[in-house]
Amino acid sequence: MRFEFQNEKVIEEIKRRKAKNVLIQLPEGIKRNGLEIANLLEKKTGVKVIVSGETCWGGCDIAIDEAKNLGADFIIHYGHAPFKEYDYKDIFYVECYDNFNVIPLIKRSLESLNSFKKIALISSIQHIHKLKEVKEFLEKNNKEILIPSKKGYSYYDGHVVGCEYSGLKNISCDAVLVLGNQFHSLGASLSIDKNVYLIDIYNNNVILMNSLRDKVIKQRFASIERAKKAKRFGIIQGNKPGQKFGSADILKKYLQEQDKEVLVITMSEITPDKLLSFYNIEAFIELACPRIAIEDYDKYPKPILTFKEALVLVNKLSWEDLLKQGLI
Repeated sequence: MRFEFQNEKVIEEIKRRKAKNVLIQLPEGIKRNGLEIANLLEKKTGVKVIVSGETCWGGCDIAIDEAKNLGADFIIHYGHAPFKEYDYKDIFYVECYDNFNVIPLIKRSLESLNSFKKIALISSIQHIHKLKEVKEFLEKNNKEILIPSKKGYSYYDGHVVGCEYSGLKNISCDAVLVLGNQFHSLGASLSIDKNVYLIDIYNNNVILMNSLRDKVIKQRFASIERAKKAKRFGIIQGNKPGQKFGSADILKKYLQEQDKEVLVITMSEITPDKLLSFYNIEAFIELACPRIAIEDYDKYPKPILTFKEALVLVNKLSWEDLLKQGLI
């Protein structure tokens, strides 16, 4: 097992809080560990453990309603850092660090980084504990390393989540190095007009994100252009407490001023199958996670836009200005 589940720390926290009924949230990649985690916690603490089978995409995706419906008095959320304050206070985050030796891949990245001096270094939560080691190695190889200060939804300096790159946007650098996966590195590439390199720990590779970024930008422009032809719009409000971006009321007003018909819809999980039921709606705007529209472009037969893209649609923001500020 490469991930560190911090079992002793979790057991201590359960006992300290005197929890009786625990709901565990696991990201998709570690749901396979649910049985062993639940068995261990029940054996060591005597609590009743239920593992959520719902999708878990980030610290924004806390199963508060699920916990209340089950009568759980404690949520243990694995794989992410705290995202924001929630009304439900009994949440414990287990960050699940990956102990992979990243230095061999960093050595390989030196050739790609050869022409850059000032490099921004960021990471997903699984590798955040490696930032100091990587920074020291690159500095010994004559690089100036900048770790962005935590900002917005980021919990640590250098920490990035899928919707938060404000710290990265606030620094001046020649290139960006991302420890993690394609999801976070693509987000960085869509947020800042620099060469972004992914240290792909899971595929043992160093990848320049420019090609994928350019493809996604073309897709987003095409989605906006397709949506301009629509007469009936669905504005989707997300139910997840950490996934709320933009105002349905404002967008509805702007669209109606352009003689568009608007239906406001609420969903916990946005999927193509659910949207099929709204067969008379010609285009959608989702106000949940902005990565839904971007990442799942090929899955939706009808255009689906983010809040910022919708502002371009209603002429409140230019496409050029959106690119300058970043799609995310």
